[in-house]
Amino acid sequence: MIRARVLAAAPLALVTLALSGCSSWGCTDTTAERGTPGARVRVVDTDGRPLGVTAVVVDWRLEPHPQVPSEGDQVHFRFRFDGADENSGPAVDVCAVDKKRVALGCQMVESSQAFGPAADSRPGDDWLAVEHPERVAGVLFIPNDQSYDRRTCAVDVKDGGGMHPPERPSVGDQL
Repeated sequence: MIRARVLAAAPLALVTLALSGCSSWGCTDTTAERGTPGARVRVVDTDGRPLGVTAVVVDWRLEPHPQVPSEGDQVHFRFRFDGADENSGPAVDVCAVDKKRVALGCQMVESSQAFGPAADSRPGDDWLAVEHPERVAGVLFIPNDQSYDRRTCAVDVKDGGGMHPPERPSVGDQL
């Protein structure tokens, strides 16, 4: 009789645990593939769907940063995000690359760093410090939106998991 009660209650206990978030059986983390970098890219979400925003490198040049001129030349680049929402736009990685598209320095830029409303054509600007500025042949955006990275299963089994942006590029990565 007791064995029958235990067997009857077991499925109910499992359902209760799963609904309460105490079960880690369904938590999985997946990393999106890195999109093809370019000077003009359509920004995509973690599933590869376009967000309706285009990130554009307007121009770039090598020059000393005005606040630290003693450090020598850095990459000064101007950019814009066409179609971005003023309040909650995307963020993408930007890299200075050599002739073979090997990353010499990378960082993330947010669409909110571009000046003015979306209809304003004035670009934002930023700086990339690289060890060998003389090797810089271009500046490229990577199209993957980095503005939202959900919690991982390791950090939050109940609410974590799902698709995450690709790994950030670093010096030496082939783009």
